[in-house]
Amino acid sequence: MTGYAWVLEVRPGYEEEYRKRHDEIWPEMLEALRAAGISNYNIFRHGLTLFGYFETDDLEATKAKLSDDAVNARWGEFMAPIMKIDIDPTTQFPYLLPKEFFME
Repeated sequence: MTGYAWVLEVRPGYEEEYRKRHDEIWPEMLEALRAAGISNYNIFRHGLTLFGYFETDDLEATKAKLSDDAVNARWGEFMAPIMKIDIDPTTQFPYLLPKEFFME
């Protein structure tokens, strides 16, 4: 399983709303993530900066599955007003961070 990470931002003043929405994440959104092959998904926040980490066996299949998923699209629309999301125009997915170090 390969790990991937991203960095996004919460819009100022929406920190508690961001937390609330994830505390109450839709069960169907969790199922969509699992169905797309995502596991060990974690999101950390420092101020307005979000750092996400997830694992998947096949990133391209995961991205394809999520891009065609209606629940994922609704979640994206639901979260868009409270977040700044930089999308890589070549992949139509958030920019993924290059791994710089791994400790075995």
